[in-house]
Amino acid sequence: MQSAACLLVHATVRDDADIEKFDKWYETEHLPDAKKAFGVARAWRCWSLTSPREHYAFYEFESDGAAMAITESDAIKELVAEFDRVWGDRVSRTREILSVAGRLG
Repeated sequence: MQSAACLLVHATVRDDADIEKFDKWYETEHLPDAKKAFGVARAWRCWSLTSPREHYAFYEFESDGAAMAITESDAIKELVAEFDRVWGDRVSRTREILSVAGRLG
């Protein structure tokens, strides 16, 4: 049985003045575009309450393989290029693939 997996994108907004603009852009443009491009059923995002410049986005895939495959896809390359065009070095980010180990509820 294959397990579900998530692509986690962790972004750090370097300047407090960019947080509101980044939040709106991610909510209205980037998250919906990425969800569609990745073909996932669920995508969500969070701001850290303990580190207010830290933003996390999750994209849930049906399998580890599907999540791993997206990291080399044209879809992610286009999204990365758009992110870099809009934010340049004002927002840094990392990506991780997380394998769902268990669920309750």
